[in-house]
Amino acid sequence: MVRKATRLPNGARISDQVSLGVLTATVPAELIDAVLADTGRQSQRQRQLPARLVVYYVMALALYAQASYGEVLRGVLEGVRWLRLGGAELAVATKSAITRARIRLGAAPVQVLFERLARPFAPPGAPGAWYRGGRLVSLDGTTLDLPDTPELEARYGRPGTSRGTTAATRSCSC
Repeated sequence: MVRKATRLPNGARISDQVSLGVLTATVPAELIDAVLADTGRQSQRQRQLPARLVVYYVMALALYAQASYGEVLRGVLEGVRWLRLGGAELAVATKSAITRARIRLGAAPVQVLFERLARPFAPPGAPGAWYRGGRLVSLDGTTLDLPDTPELEARYGRPGTSRGTTAATRSCSC
């Protein structure tokens, strides 16, 4: 039996396809369908952008925040095609269709999905998961502006400087 080699679409990066594969493996379609049913947001008819696809699209928007909405949708659709090994052709929707699909979906399904999936990875007492009584969290490249209050200084201290104290409102790189 001869099989045709699967290849990525021109211009697509393997990392984009793998990210979508990890996303669909981490958040299975059955879970999304259950959340959509529980929130009353499942697709009522065949649409260009079915509700399940819009949920994956919204999650992909968070993964690819630097890309345009249309480009993220194109990547999601290419990933769907690639994961199906060429399955049904899905056309890229217009900007207004994307907007209408996101309005139809609303925030409730995404919130319920988050509530069902979000949980700490490390159990209480796991070595390296706690610091000064709080769970250790890493937010890569994120800067939080904190007010200059005695309570925050006592809790977190101040960053070291070579020329004196820091400014009244300082940033805490996490």
